[in-house]
Amino acid sequence: MPIQTLYCLAELPPAEWDALLSDDQPFLRHAFLCALEDSGSVGGRSGWQPAHLLLRDPQGALQSALPLYRKFHSYGEYVFDWAWADACQRAGIAYYPKLLCAVPFTPVTGSRLLGDVQAAGELLDVLTAGLERQELSGLHVNFSEPRADQLLAGRDGWLERIGCQFHWHNRGYRDFQDFLDALTSRKRKQLRKEREQVAGQGISFEWRDGHQLSEAEWDFVYACYANTYQVRGQTPYLTRQFFSLLAERMPQAIRVVLALQGSRPVAMAFSLRSASGLYGRYWGCLAEFDRLHFETCFYQGIDQAIAGGLERFDAGAQGEHKLIRGFEPVITRSWHYLQHPGLRAAVADFLQQERAGVLAYAEAARQALPYRQAGS
Repeated sequence: MPIQTLYCLAELPPAEWDALLSDDQPFLRHAFLCALEDSGSVGGRSGWQPAHLLLRDPQGALQSALPLYRKFHSYGEYVFDWAWADACQRAGIAYYPKLLCAVPFTPVTGSRLLGDVQAAGELLDVLTAGLERQELSGLHVNFSEPRADQLLAGRDGWLERIGCQFHWHNRGYRDFQDFLDALTSRKRKQLRKEREQVAGQGISFEWRDGHQLSEAEWDFVYACYANTYQVRGQTPYLTRQFFSLLAERMPQAIRVVLALQGSRPVAMAFSLRSASGLYGRYWGCLAEFDRLHFETCFYQGIDQAIAGGLERFDAGAQGEHKLIRGFEPVITRSWHYLQHPGLRAAVADFLQQERAGVLAYAEAARQALPYRQAGS
């Protein structure tokens, strides 16, 4: 079983990696992951060290792969294990480094065990068997899809963790008004009023594909993105170069909406798309405008999804403000193999309690959705 570790994904031809992918979701593509590495958004001192694992058959053909990173902190993961790290520190147990199978800074469910899933499962077994020798506290698989869930559910030592996100689903709407007509009268009026408030401030919107933005416009996009971190005293995860590299390498997947007051851009939302979905990823605004966030990040995306005949719109993590605008609760999954037996037992107890809370929260959210009941 020839196994290879890649510390730089660019060493592998793009076609070889992309041939393992089961769909056209953009985040696992060679171009996306390489743009993260080549731009310095991961690697270096970022706390994300690429260590992708490849499995080849006896003839040398690539069978499966894991997008893998050695992590020295828990930033940028969106599956929060800070409390586990704190408990380890108090007990004198090293929690970092750990191994993470995921897409950096991307809380989007998708393939994690690439290619032949059973073969990828063998890679996971090799990794978990070597954790103690490599002085790694554990292996984590974040935002997994059903094929990985089925495989990991039957594997000894793995703990399942669930979360809840909010996604908008296209029920075959003809236009935004058709979507509004599916809502209760009160919510329909609220959404219409919010859109009118934004228009009343003299703001209009322009959608661009990746190849339609100049470098000066990418400077604006990055300034908006970085500002969302800087106002909280944080450093942006992504570098400016990442956006230019992505625009060069996969422009067809990029959708950017610019909010303009007159001819002056004041805000933006950056999304990626697949054949069936739109993924809202980054947003930012360089001045304060009432309700502009909702219009730029949600209503413009819904418009775009309807116009493009897309099945769903994932506008990112977090949620109650999405719920009242028609985004429905969706359960997400991650999997955790913790090497220390005491830590594993304590986390297993915690996850059992957390699971009940997440499921109750998701059900309460579903009951609070603003859609009209049949016959109303």
